[in-house]
Order: sequence, then structure tokens, then C-alpha cells
Amino acid sequence: MTESISPIYCANHPNVETSLRCNRCEKPICVKCAVRTPTGYRCRECVRSQQKTFVTAEWIDYVVGFLVGGLLSTIASLLVVLLSGIAGFFAWFLIAAAAPSAGMLISEALRFVTRKHRAKSLYITMTVAVILGALPVVVFQLITLNIFGLIFQAIYLVVSIPIVYYRISGIQLMR
Repeated sequence: MTESISPIYCANHPNVETSLRCNRCEKPICVKCAVRTPTGYRCRECVRSQQKTFVTAEWIDYVVGFLVGGLLSTIASLLVVLLSGIAGFFAWFLIAAAAPSAGMLISEALRFVTRKHRAKSLYITMTVAVILGALPVVVFQLITLNIFGLIFQAIYLVVSIPIVYYRISGIQLMR
């Protein structure tokens, strides 16, 4: 005896025949609707609902993170100016060593004041705050035409900004 199996159609595309189902809700999905996860294929709705559980940021986190990030970056930029004025030739080495440390200190302070809440938009907001916090010092260096000050500010920003973003977002480049 042969069984006749009726075709299954995608829940989102009723004209597309499929044999694939979401491994969470069992909804039939086509290849266009399927999202590959480590545990199998899921529909976009299930993936979206799962991601919402990881977003824990509140509105106050954005405000506090922006203000603290900007303030700490301004302080770090002023310290870069101070180091460049005092150390002379050794300023190159001091800035290269201090910029990663400043990025780590800023990121840990941001994680503390936001209570380790998570949201991609929160990470971006805090990173932008760090950039904008250095802006007044960079503008002052431009007005005074301090070329070495601008170079040292660029070193600080280029080194510390990725460190801040990766540390607050929890991205691990190497394990």
C-alpha cells in the first residue's frame, strides 16, 4: 500500500512547496524564510523572539552610558595632550601603551554604570559618546595647529575605540 503525502507549503509563501520546518514552532518554511542557527533551521519570528531575550538595556542606560562615555573620553583625550606635552619623544611610546589601557578602563566603567545591560544600539551609543567626547580636544588641537597633538589624538582614538566597542559588547576576537 502506498501512502499519498500531500505537499506542504511555506507559511509565508503559500505558492512555494517545502519539506522544511522550523525546529522550534514546527511551522513550514521555505529556504528564503529559513534562518540557520547552531541548532538547526528556524523561522524569522522564532529567531526574533529569541533575540529579544538578550536585549536588556533600559532607557536610562543610554543616557548614563552616553554621558559617562563622553566624559571619560574627554578626560582621556586631555591626558593624551598632557602626555604629549610632557614626555616629548617618549610620548609616542606612552600614548601607544596608554591608549589600550584607556579603552579598557572606559569600557569597564561603561559596563559598570549600565549594569552590564545589553543591546546593540546601546553599544553603538556608548562608542559614539567616546568619539564625541574626544572631539572638543581634537578641535582645540586643530585651532592651535598642533600637528603632533592631532596625531596623538588619532592614535588614542584608533586604538581605544575598537577596544571600547569589543569589550562592552562582549565580542571575543581570540579565545
